[in-house]
Amino acid sequence: MLKKLGMMLVALMLPLVSGVATAEQFKEGVHYVSLPFPVKTSDASRVEVVEAFGYPCPHCNSFEPLIQNWEKKNADDVNFVRIPVVFGRSWEPFARAYYSSELMKTVEKTHVPTFNAVHVERRRFRNKEQLADFYGQLGVDKAKFSKMFDSFAVTMKLRQGDSKIRGYGVDGVPSMVVNGKYRITAQMAGSHQKMLEVVDFLVEKERKAAQ
Repeated sequence: MLKKLGMMLVALMLPLVSGVATAEQFKEGVHYVSLPFPVKTSDASRVEVVEAFGYPCPHCNSFEPLIQNWEKKNADDVNFVRIPVVFGRSWEPFARAYYSSELMKTVEKTHVPTFNAVHVERRRFRNKEQLADFYGQLGVDKAKFSKMFDSFAVTMKLRQGDSKIRGYGVDGVPSMVVNGKYRITAQMAGSHQKMLEVVDFLVEKERKAAQ
């Protein structure tokens, strides 16, 4: 009888222990950092998760399949946003291409193929014309893309994105930011997969804080 009672108590305590282990698994300053000045999110009704990335970055290319799978499992209260970083002049055409495709609502056609073109096919894109030709091959209206590339709307998105990246303190990619408050990198988390686990942990933290 005592043995059975002991087993029952252990069974009841396991979820509590598991919960404590999960809560202690990721620590501020070790697996993620809190931003000194939170950055305003685009939709206050949802938990925003930002991926700072760049098409020229090989680590972002490796991370892409993982984040694609992660994105499919997101709940409706999570707002996933990509921000292309500009680490030098050669990165700007790629950022403009992403924003152009986003505004044209063709990212599903262009995002992964752009990574593949750069990192698998080893293609080099140095200007708008080369990117327009490539996106045209993907089924994007080449003329509209070329016009959008240099548009005021894309320039504004570029400036807003750069401002947010500075606010986040991002100096390497891929990086993730949760609700404009927490920055996570693979180096801090331990791996690309762990980085997403930390993101999920912080998303849940923000959910509870909003209750």
